[in-house]
Amino acid sequence: MKEYTFEDYRNIVENHLMDFIPDVDHKSITLYESMKYSLSAGGKRIRPVLLLATCDFCGGSIEEALPYACALEYIHNYSLIHDDLPCMDNDDLRRGRPTNHKVYGEAMATLAGDGLQAAAFEVMNHDMLLYFDDPAALKKRIRASYEISKGAGCRGMVAGQVADMEAEDKNCSQEMIDYIHLTKTAALIVAAVRAGAQLGNCDPEMLAQLTIYAENLGLAFQICDDILDVIGEEEKMGKKAGMDSINKKATYPALYGLEKSKEHLEELTDTAIEALARYYDNAEVLTKLAKDLEVRGK
Repeated sequence: MKEYTFEDYRNIVENHLMDFIPDVDHKSITLYESMKYSLSAGGKRIRPVLLLATCDFCGGSIEEALPYACALEYIHNYSLIHDDLPCMDNDDLRRGRPTNHKVYGEAMATLAGDGLQAAAFEVMNHDMLLYFDDPAALKKRIRASYEISKGAGCRGMVAGQVADMEAEDKNCSQEMIDYIHLTKTAALIVAAVRAGAQLGNCDPEMLAQLTIYAENLGLAFQICDDILDVIGEEEKMGKKAGMDSINKKATYPALYGLEKSKEHLEELTDTAIEALARYYDNAEVLTKLAKDLEVRGK
């Protein structure tokens, strides 16, 4: 049995990411090009990798989980397109390239985000239809789709974006910042892990531990991002540094400073890894991802 690395999972995603984009009429070719522009910009693909790695960890099929992994990346990319718009964070650079609206205009960028979001649910629903006569397999897919839908919507990522916008230029408590991070960023990471677990053969106890892992990883991921916005180099990050300060965002460094933020990043990483301690030998990709995140934020 092959043991996959992070790069193995990432390559699988890269090789199939465009496979599930629906065919478009030639009259809509600009929409397709705008969608493809953001999807092909690279990135770490952390969310789909987490889904595949968790599914594999839980004894599921990577091939069967692939539509859901790609759907999750479509949702993530739609959120980035919208997040970069002038009405949101007003960013000009993403992954080392001009943001979507800088190339295609605000209206087309908005529609490209809409198209990617819709494509995600088309992909998942199409896959579910293939298993309509297999109740057990269908149930797994419905549960995975539910996790992704919940993480992306008004109880997850979208709610976090609203809270993030409304918190600008305000004195926020740690409780409020945690809420923003748990919804805006961690929700899709939790969705990735829980969806992967549902597509595998995960028992309730393991699902609970994986959820603890994902919540702490998601918080750590955003705190790491906040730290890098202060100390990171634009060339390495692929986006402008210092934007959180310019936009007066509610972040851990703004509330506590860099050193305490780094300490909390380490605490969250330790908690995430500890949640998988009993499965450590079989969860190398998941634990290594958490450790690598901590290193990036130091």
